Amino acid sequence: MRLPVRTLALLSIITCTVSLASAQNDMEINGEKTVTITRTPTSQTKPEFTSVTVMPGRGMELLQVTANFPGKGNIDVLASPEASAAAEMLNDKDNANGDFGYRLGAAFLVPYPNRIRGKLSADGQTLTTEWKGHTLTLPANNSGKNPGAEKHAMHGLILKAKTDDVKVTKIAGGEEVTGVIHAGDFGGHWLSKTDLNFTIALSADAINVTVVAHNVGSEAEPIAIGWHPYFTLPSGDRTQVRVHVPGEKLATVDNYDNVFPTGKLISVEGQYDLRAADGKSLDKNFYDDNWSTIDWKNGAATVKVIDPAAKYGVAIEGLTPLIKTIQMYAPPTQKFVAIEHQYNFANPFGTEWNGMDTGMVTLKPGQSTKWHVRLKVFVP
Repeated sequence: MRLPVRTLALLSIITCTVSLASAQNDMEINGEKTVTITRTPTSQTKPEFTSVTVMPGRGMELLQVTANFPGKGNIDVLASPEASAAAEMLNDKDNANGDFGYRLGAAFLVPYPNRIRGKLSADGQTLTTEWKGHTLTLPANNSGKNPGAEKHAMHGLILKAKTDDVKVTKIAGGEEVTGVIHAGDFGGHWLSKTDLNFTIALSADAINVTVVAHNVGSEAEPIAIGWHPYFTLPSGDRTQVRVHVPGEKLATVDNYDNVFPTGKLISVEGQYDLRAADGKSLDKNFYDDNWSTIDWKNGAATVKVIDPAAKYGVAIEGLTPLIKTIQMYAPPTQKFVAIEHQYNFANPFGTEWNGMDTGMVTLKPGQSTKWHVRLKVFVP
């Protein structure tokens, strides 16, 4: 029997998805097997999500998300190397802190996204900072590239965390994966004790990602939640890609090497005003910037990455009111855009903010906070 061309194309997509899922489920990263949840596309006219691959051995980081665009087949939504290369990078080449984790896919950043400054230890390995009279000692895991650049802490303490109770469940129209990280005091770096519950749900129209932080200890603690997803640009032509960010204020920084905040917020203008409905072209501009005073519409802080040449778009919807800022990292030499919905401003304990609410949530014993972001794909 000769099958119609559309049916053959659909079967090809299904076979590719199943093969990918099988290969990635057999792969171990940091001692735990990756998990791929999948669904079969049903529409001949609109894009649909088809898979999500998660790394329970690396803080439930998303390694890849795929979506089927009719006539084009599966497209990688995240900028990541193929599975075996990612495994080699993370298993064999990474450092003790797991910093390669936030250089691909979508790493979760808890209990602090972005940078924290402090007093550096004599050996240069840790720094100390203060929160409400308590001293926090954090890994000094990052610095700028310029000679003498100040070392600082960056992107949280779960980049190498292992996940317990990982489960895959069928849901309406797709699947979801859940897991819990019993983070405790984050390796001695934090106050109290924390459990982190993750839910990543795949359906045709959306990827819903939630992280719930529970203070299961005996004292109050500061918590902020964010992530670091690299969104791919399918056309490869970064100059014509357009980005919409609904932020009215920009946090100024000392320079693009340190990227330390000055504590000053200014109104967006020029290349930093990305509020137009269809966004603004990235052109050849460099971005590593933070937007705030967000214009929430229909209960969401929505960023759009639009690749007109590829007839491709992805919307990133922040759905938690505690998300105060959106960070975008987009170097002109790369074919990705990182869009980071996060609770906090950079260096949230810094004196430069003059007592301003910098977005860190105080969790008392028994309290929780929930971060929720949704992905959607569309044809612009």
